[in-house]
Amino acid sequence: MFKPKLFTALKGYTFATFGADAFAGLTVGVVALPLAMAFAIASGVGPERGLYTAIVAGFLISLLGGSRVQIGGPTGAFIVLVAAIVAEHGYDGLVICTLMAGVMLIIMGFAKMGALIKFIPFPVTTGFTTGIAVVIFSTQIKDFFGLNMEHVPSEFLAKWSAYFHHFQSINPATTGIGILTIVTIVVTRKYFPKIPAMLMGMIVATAIASLLHLDVQTIGSRFGDLPSTLPKPDMSMFDLSRIRDLMSPAFTVAMLAAIESLLSATVADGMTGGRHRSNTELIAQGIANIGSAIFGGIPATGAIARTATNIKAGGKTPVAGIIHALTLMLLLLFLAPLAKLIPLSCLAGILIVVSYNMSELDHFLDIFKAPRSDVVVLLATFLLTVLVDLTVAVQIGLVLAAVLFIKRMTEIANIGSIAHEFDDEQNDGVTNGNALDRTRIPEGVEVYEINGPFFFGSADKFKETLRSISTPQVKVMILRMRYVSVMDATGLHVIREYMHVCRLGHIHLLLSAPHTQPMMVMGRAGLLDELGSDNIYGNIDEALDRARELVGMSTLMNI
Repeated sequence: MFKPKLFTALKGYTFATFGADAFAGLTVGVVALPLAMAFAIASGVGPERGLYTAIVAGFLISLLGGSRVQIGGPTGAFIVLVAAIVAEHGYDGLVICTLMAGVMLIIMGFAKMGALIKFIPFPVTTGFTTGIAVVIFSTQIKDFFGLNMEHVPSEFLAKWSAYFHHFQSINPATTGIGILTIVTIVVTRKYFPKIPAMLMGMIVATAIASLLHLDVQTIGSRFGDLPSTLPKPDMSMFDLSRIRDLMSPAFTVAMLAAIESLLSATVADGMTGGRHRSNTELIAQGIANIGSAIFGGIPATGAIARTATNIKAGGKTPVAGIIHALTLMLLLLFLAPLAKLIPLSCLAGILIVVSYNMSELDHFLDIFKAPRSDVVVLLATFLLTVLVDLTVAVQIGLVLAAVLFIKRMTEIANIGSIAHEFDDEQNDGVTNGNALDRTRIPEGVEVYEINGPFFFGSADKFKETLRSISTPQVKVMILRMRYVSVMDATGLHVIREYMHVCRLGHIHLLLSAPHTQPMMVMGRAGLLDELGSDNIYGNIDEALDRARELVGMSTLMNI
């Protein structure tokens, strides 16, 4: 249930492995520095809170997690959600949300829901991920261009309308620093792939802005000096009276953290050939989010890009993630005074690159080649994320995907008479063992076959099909169930109702070839006792033999 990978990885741990982990941890720690601050600022909180999250949550996720190489911390996926929570409930509300989400994640892990998270449809995850990318991009326009705006509307369309109205106030120096940051990142990635590109973009942009004394807004001018140590643990903001109001956003935080962390761990498995422990990972994510909230951070989850960087840098075990957190701690301790020089347009440029990487445009466009229902789910989730709210988008996206899945299963399931099926031996000399010759079905006997899962989605189709069968000519009804692998309570209820209809119409009901699960369901409900074991047969031939006997008996009685 809860088996951290660290304790498994330490068996046979060598100095060479430690050397690889140390290099990877230092590399990822440096990479995480600008991202942690950028994510925090974009989320509507101070940059130090992003660093607290990367240090505390990153340490706990590596210490207790179910993946060997997972790197945790603040991520771009949370920006939209965290910003909305802070705007509506304040930072105190965010702390309560993060604590509640942590508890939910722990419960999910102990309830073994790690595998269930994987069943969230791809169009849903792609829709809200691309939507988040668009929203992140839209939130960075003011800082990137240095627009003179006192208030930026939270709604997407209103935000862009305000941008266009204030675009004449663009600051050339601020815009230049933002463009320089993006160009530096792109060039570094292309020609110097081993150098952390985003850190290089931040260093170059900050150096140019400082040396040329450019009139640009910086972290220091907006937030003041950064603290150089972690704050003391603080639970004073937790207010039980606010739990009810914050339940919905807390659930969304928990779901998003679960999805992102398990997705990141799955990607890591593909890169390393390993296998993560999903339930352990959820529990670790829950503990990490509680720790982050207590130490003044924001929600955390597994970071796909930083995890990939860790793997490419040679990280072998969770020790690399622990070193990454310790590296950030040392950077906070010694470089905090210099952080105030970083231009905000530089961080905006970094987030624009992040949003482009998050957008997954190739995956987004590929889904348009999929069935129309998947396209509907994708667009609904995407548009709701951009125009309404991420919480609403995830919830409606999941519901819509579930409804469309049920619709597909209903379309697959069907019931119909098989008396028209003929043995095709006369056509090609090959006997079809599954077909029925019309001459084998006695007069007064109807054989209907149910194909697919017999559940609430297909129940109406069953009732509609059999509604017209209660006629005087029908003496025996055989329900062939060889392709019914699953039956739910609605299917059970429909069968019971049809048994009652058959009794009223003096029709003898037989079941042919029911599978184990439907038999268990009918047995627990007492339906098998009500129907009688002598009316259930293992194959269609036995059922037809019994039907002939019943028809013969009925004929004799009429005589």
